[in-house]
Formats: sequence, C-alpha cells, structure tokens
Amino acid sequence: MKKKLAVMALCLSMAAGSLSACGGNTSETQAVAETQAASQGAEENSTTEGEVAALPEGIAEGPIMLTSVGQSADVNVVQTLLKKCEIESDLNATVTADQLDGYKTLVLAIGGSSKGLGAAGVDENQEIERVKAVIAKAEEQGMTIISLHIGGSARRGTLSDKFIPDALAAADAAIIVSEGDEDGMMKGIVTENGIPAAFVENQVGAVEPLQTLFVK
Repeated sequence: MKKKLAVMALCLSMAAGSLSACGGNTSETQAVAETQAASQGAEENSTTEGEVAALPEGIAEGPIMLTSVGQSADVNVVQTLLKKCEIESDLNATVTADQLDGYKTLVLAIGGSSKGLGAAGVDENQEIERVKAVIAKAEEQGMTIISLHIGGSARRGTLSDKFIPDALAAADAAIIVSEGDEDGMMKGIVTENGIPAAFVENQVGAVEPLQTLFVK
C-alpha cells in the first residue's frame, strides 16, 4: 500500500511539473497539487493504522506457572493481582523449560531489575536465553501465554526494554499499564503481532482484564 501511494505521489508530482512547464492553467496545477497532498496524507495515515484487539474471554486456565522476565519484584505483584481474582498460580521466578510439564498457562511478569538479576545469579543475557527457552517450550506444549507489564515507567529503560519484545510478541494476550508505554513501543509490538491487549491506568486496573482472560 505504501509503495503504491509513493508511486502515485511521484506520478502526480511529475504531472504537476509538466503542467507548469507547458504553461498549464493555475486551476489544473492546483488540482494536481491538492491530489498529491491528499495521497501523501493517506500514506501518513496508513502508518498509524492498527487498533489494539480486545481481550478474548476465558482463554486461560490452570494449572498456571507464573515467572519473571527480568527478575523484578513485579512478579510478586502479579501473583497478588491473580489472588485478588481468586486465581491460583505457582510462582517460580527462574523456572526453566523442563519445569513446565503439566501446566496449561504461562504468565510472564515483564520488568528488569539489576538487583533481582544479581540475586538470581544471572546476567541479562542469561535471563533472555532462559525466557526464550521457556516460551519455546510453552508454545511446543500448546500452553496459553499471558504477558503483563505492570511496572509503568519504572520498568522501562535500557535494561527492562531488552526483555519486552520477546515476552510480548509470544503472548496470546497482554496487559500493560499505560504510563509505561508513553513512547508506544509496546502498543507497536502488540498491534504488529495482532496480540489482544488491555492498557490499564494502574496495577489494580489489571484485575478486570485478568478476570476476563481466565476461565471462571
């Protein structure tokens, strides 16, 4: 679509130049210019298209494995939110791929912490590789993957941003605190990958989306 619009704009631009060079009347030249401007506007609009899909109901069920992506304390917050929904989960912040047997849902709490990584005895690259392996195993087993970024802007930056793409792109659904996505990075990932998502005002706002996603 973008290529077609670019070609149209180029052709119209050439046509406008030809009219001017040949002494075309002002109204014709103006009409071409207006059409060219409209086509450019359409191209710009096409880059911003894409709405976030609504969360589906009841796609996730227990048993649930909850793990961290980045070793921040947000994984504990997510477990608390699940408990508010009366949803039981097993929390293992450093779970490995061979520990997923018997689970139907994988919940990923995204957020990097250098202190948390140190406490877990891993660096950021080892954490990324662990998460990739866990996601691959979950997909192989047909598990539902729910990703949450509930730490807001405090869980953005050089470290945390390394953990976001893989965990979001693999999700069957995502819940994101809007204040942490002012640059639109996460919205871009979910819309590009067609991932249903809920953008909420705060951590407590994640309760209702969680209730939507899990089988009652």
